[in-house]
Amino acid sequence: MSQVVHVVLIEWSPSETDPGAEAAALVDRYLPSLPGVLSVDRGPSVSGEGRESGFEWMLVIRFADEQALADYLPHPDHQVVGSFLGGHAVRLVVFDIAS
Repeated sequence: MSQVVHVVLIEWSPSETDPGAEAAALVDRYLPSLPGVLSVDRGPSVSGEGRESGFEWMLVIRFADEQALADYLPHPDHQVVGSFLGGHAVRLVVFDIAS
């Protein structure tokens, strides 16, 4: 079975004071210890290219396999983080690939 890389791109709501620090704290608290999670990276873009198309923050989670991703989606800890991200985003994109 292949690992799965779960990518979330966020454009924060313009009225928000940068919620990135709180998002990072929630991610660090709730996600790394979930079953099947191999790694978690998150933060603002550091690219000098300026090709983010408005997206300001990214979350990348590597899962052991597709079942680990499927188990993660309804997990209460994911719901806490997902609710925060979705509630503070004007635009949010999720993209998953087999790795």
